[in-house]
Amino acid sequence: MSVCLRASNSSDLQHLAPIEEQADVLFLELFHPEHWDSAPTGADRLAQGGFIIVAEHQSGRLVGFVHVLEHSGIAHLEQLSVLPDFGRRGIGGRLVGAAEQAAKDRGYHELTLRTYADVPWNAQFYRGLGFNEEEPSTEFHRNLAAVEKRMGLDEFGRRVQMHVILNP
Repeated sequence: MSVCLRASNSSDLQHLAPIEEQADVLFLELFHPEHWDSAPTGADRLAQGGFIIVAEHQSGRLVGFVHVLEHSGIAHLEQLSVLPDFGRRGIGGRLVGAAEQAAKDRGYHELTLRTYADVPWNAQFYRGLGFNEEEPSTEFHRNLAAVEKRMGLDEFGRRVQMHVILNP
């Protein structure tokens, strides 16, 4: 299976929310929430800033993406989504690697993220890619944790912040 990674373009934006919503089915099946927010539109993601890298199947279909926010000298992996039919094929790891390289190319020394500590395809996955847990130490990261709490994400399990150092 051939999948290429590339920077997103305007024609990709319409595909991001459907990819995320299909990937979120895994969480819905695990958590059985009474309410789960819809994914933001691609335009809304773009308006948040940062950069988006997509995984495009040889058929031309987008099968995943990663969105990295850039804020006050921080590169933060905001969202990683891969269509379930394309899961467990290394696409998520490749997208994270591409996000790390893009962040490094932009002058960042680390990449952070927030995730569930005990969901196998979350913290455990990122640990395998070299990420380590840390406490939120910046206002930006503390605000992210507060937003997650207001959204009720911690109702489904412990949330953690993780980071990886981007070696030169």
